[in-house]
Amino acid sequence: MRIIVGLWRWRHNPLRRGTDLVEAWVALTAVLLFALATPAVGWIFANTLDTSLRNTVRVQHEQRHRTTAVVIERAADHRPLAYDAESVSDHSSGTRVTATWYAADGSARTGTVSAPLRKPRAGDTFGMWTDRRTNKQVRGPMDATSARVHAVLAGFGATALAVGLVECARRLIVWRLVQRRYQRLDRAWAATGPDWGRTDAGS
Repeated sequence: MRIIVGLWRWRHNPLRRGTDLVEAWVALTAVLLFALATPAVGWIFANTLDTSLRNTVRVQHEQRHRTTAVVIERAADHRPLAYDAESVSDHSSGTRVTATWYAADGSARTGTVSAPLRKPRAGDTFGMWTDRRTNKQVRGPMDATSARVHAVLAGFGATALAVGLVECARRLIVWRLVQRRYQRLDRAWAATGPDWGRTDAGS
């Protein structure tokens, strides 16, 4: 409000230059964008992403099946692998084992999978997710809370990016205005400089 009042009073100031008025309007526009536009950009982006991620969560839960596997033996190739049976935020190490489990249709399956066990032994159990169509082990579906957190963080990121773009645009415009002032000053000095200080030049 003080910026608006000051701008209104300053517009008739006899010392005001045209570039000064433009710079003031640019500053006012930037303040309004910071207060209104950039939060709106963040909210729209977060809301759109949240809708998309919630749909992804729903589809993943429909396509994936949670089951319990029973270790038969450690696989011949028992190199540790990245394992993610619960969610995308779980990064515990896994070990290749031969195990048996029940598919979504209730049939028993046996295969080599990754287990979140450092020293798996026959009879050990662990939870894992499988694809309902292929019955292969897959990563666990994203949960709704993680989806919401990702959307909120993305919204804040979009707001920060919008703020940065507005500020960069403001600084670029002000820089151009300053350059124009210097150019006008140089032209004025070039016109009056040679006569500066001469008694017959009216100085």
